[in-house]
Amino acid sequence: MIEPTQELITNTVSSFFEITDTEISLTKMKFRFKDSDFKNKFVNLTQNLEKYNLVCVLEKSNNEVILSVSKYPPQKQRKWLSKTWIPRILFVVTVTFVLIDGYFRTVGFNIFMPLGDPLGIAILYAWALIGILGVHEAGHLIAAKWHKIKTTWPYFIPGIPIFGIPTFGAFIQSRGLTVNRDILFDIAIAGPIAGLVVAIVVSIFGAYTSPVIDSQIAEQMFGNSQIIQMNENLIMMGTLELFDKNSSDVEVIMSPIMFAAWLGFLITFLNLLPAWQLDGGHMARVILGKKWHKIATYASMGVLVLLNYWMMAILILLLSSRSRDAQPLDDISPLSKNRKLIYIGVIILAVLCAPLPDSLLP
Repeated sequence: MIEPTQELITNTVSSFFEITDTEISLTKMKFRFKDSDFKNKFVNLTQNLEKYNLVCVLEKSNNEVILSVSKYPPQKQRKWLSKTWIPRILFVVTVTFVLIDGYFRTVGFNIFMPLGDPLGIAILYAWALIGILGVHEAGHLIAAKWHKIKTTWPYFIPGIPIFGIPTFGAFIQSRGLTVNRDILFDIAIAGPIAGLVVAIVVSIFGAYTSPVIDSQIAEQMFGNSQIIQMNENLIMMGTLELFDKNSSDVEVIMSPIMFAAWLGFLITFLNLLPAWQLDGGHMARVILGKKWHKIATYASMGVLVLLNYWMMAILILLLSSRSRDAQPLDDISPLSKNRKLIYIGVIILAVLCAPLPDSLLP
């Protein structure tokens, strides 16, 4: 790699911007420029400087925009995340846990009414749940690749099969810095939307395969703790309506496939909350700014408490107090108008995916 000189850096910056003043220190170079329309130029400049292991940041001082160039900061990466075999092992363990969970869920289901071969249903269940999570992460990967942002492979998180949920989701880690608000928004929204599409397809199949029982019999079974009542979301209610299974006279017994869809909707809802560094948190950060994003994080925790998801609220509280803000290199250029309009749809989708109590359902 060529060691960048001050002359090379200046020539590179001047090829995109009309420089009016330069300030040089031991660690960085600062440039003032005339250009008022700098959003796209800055994106191209960051890509050019990256090959020299340099990073540029836009700062605002006294109503003046300043471009700073410095060496790429060392990435603090946990050693276990740098091992290429870790994602593979986590994936295998997660799939195994999902298969075990699906098998025993089907065995328990068959006690009340026959559903099918436990192993066959478990395989379908694994395809459904891992498919939702995998497509979610694939959405992030494709959006990141489109914007030339390097990332890790997905890390699947094993859960607690049989007695809880078999997986706690998945995540990817960025290996580069996000250039501007548009790019941060695009990468954040791509995952939940992609995963939601699969969750809806799984929900339709799950609604078809889930049997119904008389509501009075269901009340007795709830009272005897033979089955557990779970809060539905509006999309699931819509898919049940397709098969005339959303009547007050009957109660749906959630098949393992329907449970996979329910988990998919729950994960989508949680990710769309405007909190911390969740996908919705990144979107809220670029729209609301740092101060209001923090307020939105606390508001999201309040919503989770009201929905009886205390543990998730506590987890967000702990993690948000220890992690850095997701700030793009260009935190001055506003988010595009189209993306602001799309965010209204994101809020609507979050409501549609929320596991609402019966008192709030129509």
